[in-house]
Amino acid sequence: MSRGRLSGRVAIVTGAAHGLGRAHALYMAGQGARIVVNDLGGSVHGEGRDSGPAEGVAEEIRARGGEAIASGHDVADWHQAQELVRVAIGAFGALHVLVNNAGIVRDRTLANMSEAEWDDVIRVHLKGHAAPTRHAMAYWRDQHKQGHPVKASIVHTSSVSGLAGIFGQANYGAAKLGIVALSRVAMLEGARYGVRSNVISPSARTRITTSMDGSQESLLPPEVDGVFDSSDPANVSPLVGWLGEENCPATGQIFHIGGNRLLSIKLTEIVREFRVAGRWTADDLDRELSGNMAEPPSIEAFLGRPTLGQRLEELYGDARGAGQTTPHGRDGR
Repeated sequence: MSRGRLSGRVAIVTGAAHGLGRAHALYMAGQGARIVVNDLGGSVHGEGRDSGPAEGVAEEIRARGGEAIASGHDVADWHQAQELVRVAIGAFGALHVLVNNAGIVRDRTLANMSEAEWDDVIRVHLKGHAAPTRHAMAYWRDQHKQGHPVKASIVHTSSVSGLAGIFGQANYGAAKLGIVALSRVAMLEGARYGVRSNVISPSARTRITTSMDGSQESLLPPEVDGVFDSSDPANVSPLVGWLGEENCPATGQIFHIGGNRLLSIKLTEIVREFRVAGRWTADDLDRELSGNMAEPPSIEAFLGRPTLGQRLEELYGDARGAGQTTPHGRDGR
């Protein structure tokens, strides 16, 4: 492969046998990075193991002239995650980029969720991000202490399920929002070593998203040749590659990306401050908070779809302007 924006960089991509991870690995290899294609080869629910899919992606990279090896390490196992980092360094002499992407789903409403369904999803997503991050960070810390310049990057994968919430995904959403906090702390702790940490929240056609009820039709590729495929996971990968570049300025950021839309997200913004003379009372809370609380995040905003209020505005805006009755009453009130 020709030299690209990631030439000389070594990257681990977890969950890289399918979907987003595969797209990231292929894109980054195309930009000159040497890739460790990590994947257990299990089902979307985390069942089974198969080394074939990861090896297939590594072979695809090599067939295009790139450098890649396959890994079947379990990233949610502390010691296997350490070995994964060691394998990358042993194969390519260094590690510069960690793309945490591995994940599974076990959707269930809270009232019906089993302990195993909770534990398995938290383990693969949250611990599966934390364990590789911990061991990569230790390597970069040691490199820094030895006087070697470090320009490293961690890219974590969150979701609108964590940022806004999705029905039936308490386990998945809790893990995905936890990943945002993990990235924030990694950014704070890694800055002194030369490590950047960022979060992406992708919207794309993957094994996970196509397994969700109601998602299949909206994620189908276009039937007409030449039409932009807004659900193609490859749409997300240039952002991942850019975040992995040696001189990328981004750190501590959260990006939602899907199709041709990129959102920069500020998750912890203070919407409004309230004060009283002394200790708060229930009456104070009634008076100050009623009608003044922040709106919950909207999944429609992340996905580029109009909210219910926006749909009504579009449908009945002309009627309000003419003083006609709308579903909310006269003039929409």
